[in-house]
Amino acid sequence: MSIVEEILRVAAKGDGITASGRHVPFSAPGDRVQADGVIEPGPHHATPPCRHFRTCGGCQLQHLDEETLAGFVAERVANAASGQELTAEVITPPHLSPPRSRRRAALHAQRQGGRIVLGFREQGSHRIVDMQECHVLVPELFALIAPLRQMLARHPGKLAVDIEMTLAEQGVDLGLKGLRVEGLDATEAMLAFAQDNQLARLTLDQGYGPEPTWEPNPVSVRLGPASVPLPPGAFLQATADGEATLIAAAQEWLAGSATIADLFSGLGTFAFALAGPATKVLAAEAARDAHIACKAAAGRAQMPVHALHRDLFRNPLQPDELNRFAAVLLDPPRAGAREQVGYLAQSTVPRIVYISCNPSSWSRDATTLVASGYRLAELRPVGQFRWSTHVELASLFVKG
Repeated sequence: MSIVEEILRVAAKGDGITASGRHVPFSAPGDRVQADGVIEPGPHHATPPCRHFRTCGGCQLQHLDEETLAGFVAERVANAASGQELTAEVITPPHLSPPRSRRRAALHAQRQGGRIVLGFREQGSHRIVDMQECHVLVPELFALIAPLRQMLARHPGKLAVDIEMTLAEQGVDLGLKGLRVEGLDATEAMLAFAQDNQLARLTLDQGYGPEPTWEPNPVSVRLGPASVPLPPGAFLQATADGEATLIAAAQEWLAGSATIADLFSGLGTFAFALAGPATKVLAAEAARDAHIACKAAAGRAQMPVHALHRDLFRNPLQPDELNRFAAVLLDPPRAGAREQVGYLAQSTVPRIVYISCNPSSWSRDATTLVASGYRLAELRPVGQFRWSTHVELASLFVKG
């Protein structure tokens, strides 16, 4: 007699798991799995909206209904905390970004058999899925896919191009790496492409770093009340609504703080939202382009944001420097902030807001803070990368 197993939950990498520990790709809680692997869909199994699902690496969870998708985001964050024996006093319901809301993306293109293949890579592979539709990109970015494919098809020879697209205030900021543009005719064709598609900026990297080729007006992004210059390739939160959710948490938790240190501040996503007549913000960032952009925007907007160029991995703020602030916000890269958190643990800073795009490194750093006398007051899970296993969070630590 064949054994039928039920899917109980979804693991961190997106597979469904049965009571026996069997991992079943593209299954949802409540599905029944036959011995031969055939899945009988259960009440939480949704119909994937995109034809590329299962092959495209951009999404792993389109087969989950909304309730299960939200539960996955919440559980990833809760499990990261409980795995280190961390207890949050409050865990809020997760925020999920809606379909077609991602405002930045990294795509790839190459010539295959005489045609241009353009899109995300397949999961765990260098093969490119030729994108015909996309349910995560904002319409302004997806509208460029067909014109890009046509433009690249006119370039001769082998082709392997990395594509970065970001929606800025002025329109789409497009960066192409690996495309050789030589001679007057080729250059004029690229300028015509940028103009015809109303690009905010076209940047080419032909092996010597990104060089703006077309930028009729300085490209910027709106961060709080400030319009901030956007350097090519600069980090920006994936969705506007996800960014707003993270900012709202920081504003709520740090209200009334007269001085705030924003560490790993980037362009100033949080610094400009937190600064005001009664709040001064120090924005510390290692990337020179982002630091300069933040500094320039603060000057133009006449806001109390002091931009500091400092590598917090090699030169973290020390306890005596941190103790001058009523609060600290940090939003480090995926690796976390082990060194800086070590000094925060030695400080007397009353409140720390930790924004993270990696629950694993966050839980390691959170353990350090809790062991030094901070309590984890609140956790807010955020799913900016809809239908992806990538999860983010906002957290509040309070001294004593």
